[in-house]
Amino acid sequence: MDNDENQEKSLLPPFEISRRTIVMTSLATGFAMVVQPIAAQTVIKTDTAGLEAGEVKVRVADGEIPAYRVAPAAAGSYPTVLVVQEIFGVHEHIKDICRRFAKLGYYAIAPELYARQGDVSKMTDFRQIFSEVVSKVPDRQVASDLDAAVAFAKASGKANTDKLGITGFCWGGRQVWLYAAHNANLKAGVAWYGPVTGNKGDMTPNHPLDLARDLKAPVLGLYGAADQGIPVAQVEQLRDAAKAAGKKVDITIYPNAPHGFHADYRPSYTADAARDGWTKLQAWFKDNGAA
Repeated sequence: MDNDENQEKSLLPPFEISRRTIVMTSLATGFAMVVQPIAAQTVIKTDTAGLEAGEVKVRVADGEIPAYRVAPAAAGSYPTVLVVQEIFGVHEHIKDICRRFAKLGYYAIAPELYARQGDVSKMTDFRQIFSEVVSKVPDRQVASDLDAAVAFAKASGKANTDKLGITGFCWGGRQVWLYAAHNANLKAGVAWYGPVTGNKGDMTPNHPLDLARDLKAPVLGLYGAADQGIPVAQVEQLRDAAKAAGKKVDITIYPNAPHGFHADYRPSYTADAARDGWTKLQAWFKDNGAA
């Protein structure tokens, strides 16, 4: 075993998860089937000019999972951002968000966090996605895989993981809150319309509202008042609980925005809220040491 491999192994999470078969050995292409047809008139497309972009394999506790990684092509050490998928996996929209970060001078990485449970990109029914895949993804596994993605980034030599940020959408927005309570080295998180509470079980023993006192990094929450699944009162309860515990949390609630307002490829896209949220994200990362 060479020195690079020794170094990479030393950066992996110190705990183990149950060994599972890695079902997805490569990333999906295009957009997930369940979101077809794509709203082509609004979709944002970010090119790879000046970037080093593509699929990589991230070593995790029980094998390797695919991830999409993008960084400026020029040599350097760039702030690092974890991009956490919606319920649709690492499809084209998430890849484009990674490219947007790289254009801003970040090393961005989006690991496929459903790799053991299944490929949701081929599914055409939301209920199937939830019952067959999402409901079977343990939060502890997600945290471990995100740690492994940070280790991969650090070992690349192009990522400054001392300036570590995380952002995620919907299912991934919830994971932002959880990861901010998990990783003491995280500098900042931005959660886009992530659920803050819900049913508990072996896969999801705690929700963001349960962990408000445990946050280890500042979190910005971006939510829509027209979101039918996440009541504003719950979001405000999370904000108040975090602030009562002395945590740095800020919440923006866009009055007319529905769930998924940042998803420019879907009818839920709300341009003004999406653009404002993206601007706020950049300022939040900069103000809290993740840029």
